[in-house]
Order: sequence, then structure tokens, then C-alpha cells
Amino acid sequence: MTPETIVLELARIEAAHLAGLVVQFDELLEESDDSGDDPAVLRLVPDAYDDPDAAREFRALTESDLLGRRRSDAARVLATLGEVGELGDDLDDPAVAEIVAVVLDRDDVQAWLRTLAAIRLVLATRLGIVDDDEHDHDDPKYGIYDWLGYRLDGLVGALDG
Repeated sequence: MTPETIVLELARIEAAHLAGLVVQFDELLEESDDSGDDPAVLRLVPDAYDDPDAAREFRALTESDLLGRRRSDAARVLATLGEVGELGDDLDDPAVAEIVAVVLDRDDVQAWLRTLAAIRLVLATRLGIVDDDEHDHDDPKYGIYDWLGYRLDGLVGALDG
């Protein structure tokens, strides 16, 4: 390990669930090319201007590139997960709970941070969360949202450390 790498430890099942979330996120972005009116995708490309015409023009010029970069980041996350993000058919296999290490370089970490934050924004939109403090952290329907926040916090802490 070098100072330029970070080791992220996950249970194999966590890695598999994360890979599934990233795949779904990528599919959402791919499908957004067709409609362009999904509130969750719009939250990923917020208005740059208060003036509606200027905001629309700016979005028309930048949205495709920004969402393309988000898809590239998602692909990088999936590549770094590799085989640890795959589960076999037997969920009773003890290997499902084993801890796996994912080695990330600084560029990987940046892609992970952007991707996890973007997925969290999508979930927040779907769940109606505007402020992080306005949901019940004990309510299971917010579990993935909170888990992504936990993982983001851990990656930021690793970068600071």
C-alpha cells in the first residue's frame, strides 16, 4: 500500500448491493437521455442561473457532458469493485458475509465520492428528503440512504487521514 491508496473494507454482500445500486444508477442516467424530466436526474444537474431561460440554455449545453462524466465515474466504481461485487446463487454461503478489501487510488476515491453522493441525491429525491435531518434514521426505508452517507463519511475520513 502507498500513501496514495485507500483500502475500503466491505462485507461481500455490501459490495454486491453497492454494485447493484451503481448499475441501477447508470441505467437511470442512460434512460434519462430519452426523457430529460426525471426529478432525480434534474437534481443531479441543478440550475446554474435564476433566470429560467439562461438555466435552460446552460443545461442544454452541459447536461449531456455532466451525466456522461457521472456514468464514467459509475463505471470506475464498478471496475474497482470487480469480482467482490458479485455474489453466487447460494446466499447461505458464509462467503457472503466475509470482509473484502477494495484498494482505491486517489482518482478511484474521487469517482466513488461523486458516485455515492449522486446515488444518495437520487434516493433523497425519491424519498422526498430535502434536509438530511428531516427523516427518521430508525425507519428502514431510509437505510440505504443512511448507509451511503456512512460510506461517504468513511471515505472522506480516509482522505483526511
